[in-house]
Amino acid sequence: MIVISNPIVLNREKFLINTLFEEGLELLHVRKPNYSDEEMKSFLSEINQEFRSKLVLHNHHQLATEFGINRIHNPVKIKKFGWDKPIFSTSTHSIEEFNELSTFFEYAFLSPVFSSISKTNYHPINDLFLEIKKRTNFKTRMIALGGIQPENIPKLLQSDFDDCALLGTIWNDDNPIKKFKICQQIAHMH
Repeated sequence: MIVISNPIVLNREKFLINTLFEEGLELLHVRKPNYSDEEMKSFLSEINQEFRSKLVLHNHHQLATEFGINRIHNPVKIKKFGWDKPIFSTSTHSIEEFNELSTFFEYAFLSPVFSSISKTNYHPINDLFLEIKKRTNFKTRMIALGGIQPENIPKLLQSDFDDCALLGTIWNDDNPIKKFKICQQIAHMH
């Protein structure tokens, strides 16, 4: 299960992120599009060093090597980052777009699966559960994103999705840690 950071600053956010990792979070996509380089450096420096290899940078790719991060989302241009095997991911919004991806990407988000929790008026155009039956790309892992809540995780994991990513269901909750543990428990049962 993947969690995507809230694009805006939250109270106790770094504490919550470190706690999520302690509770077994596999990957955190750091998506802070409005952060300056200095703000991002400050943010990353407060994530426990033992967890930084589980971070995926959406922006500020130039900071990856400095912080020991080898995972990049939507690389603008391919360059040497200072490690042997960087791991790249991307975002897609249709099964056709997903199927056309090269093997360059380890995984890709396919969204929105359900109506978004964190973005208003962001709804699926097509039923992705029907669309993914047209999947021809099995070298790239397909990660469900958009409107994922505890009650719909079983449907996702019983379909052709390889995993799911959470954003609004975690960060819009009064107790993000508890909500993560509920989602994690449901995912482990399937």
